[in-house]
Amino acid sequence: MRCLIVDDNKMARMAMKQLVGQVKSLDLVAECSDAMEAYNQLSSKDIDLLLLDIEMPGMTGLELTKKLGNKSPLIIFTTAKTDYAVEAFELNVVDYVIKPVLPARFLQAIEKAREVAESPKADVRTSPEQDFVFVKDNGVLKKINVDDMLYLEAMGDYVKVYTGQRFHVLHATLKSIEEKLPVAKFVRVHRSYIVSLNKIDYIQDGAISIGKASVPIADTYRPMLNKRLNLL
Repeated sequence: MRCLIVDDNKMARMAMKQLVGQVKSLDLVAECSDAMEAYNQLSSKDIDLLLLDIEMPGMTGLELTKKLGNKSPLIIFTTAKTDYAVEAFELNVVDYVIKPVLPARFLQAIEKAREVAESPKADVRTSPEQDFVFVKDNGVLKKINVDDMLYLEAMGDYVKVYTGQRFHVLHATLKSIEEKLPVAKFVRVHRSYIVSLNKIDYIQDGAISIGKASVPIADTYRPMLNKRLNLL
């Protein structure tokens, strides 16, 4: 994986560079001292993984992640603070590692990133009745019942399909999967989210509640959602 180190602390960058150098599967493309420099690097170079600090002058790591949106590579936050963990994982980062980063913990985070990066290209096939889909995983077609799906979330070049207590990570675009889902059962509510109409618990303050999750509604998709809800 081609990676980019982003940290305003020179010593922290040096320590991270040493760790990266010990992992043969990692190729360090560049190191940046601030988020703006990283943004420019990402605009001109192909990066698979960001090793990103959070608290930096100017733009924080969290702000950079939000700015990148669906164009973001995989991200591992490296920070001395635990305060941002909840917000970080809401942004679907791979991992949140506390400094000083120990070798064993670093390898654990890299392994998580590798698993996501090597997730197979989604090959989603629907049955004629459209009550289940098959996802191709390493040459094996795995069945997922459509009625078990709660919602789908775009994460860069990947899509998370949430089904109850677990989720499946697919290497695909949200649009390509949307085209394979039963139109009567799912609706796009945001550029990054598709929800199952039958799984909606309630809608409040511009968000959909599905189980323990809160899915945002974009203004662009609100008219279609309202139409599909068959409001009285």
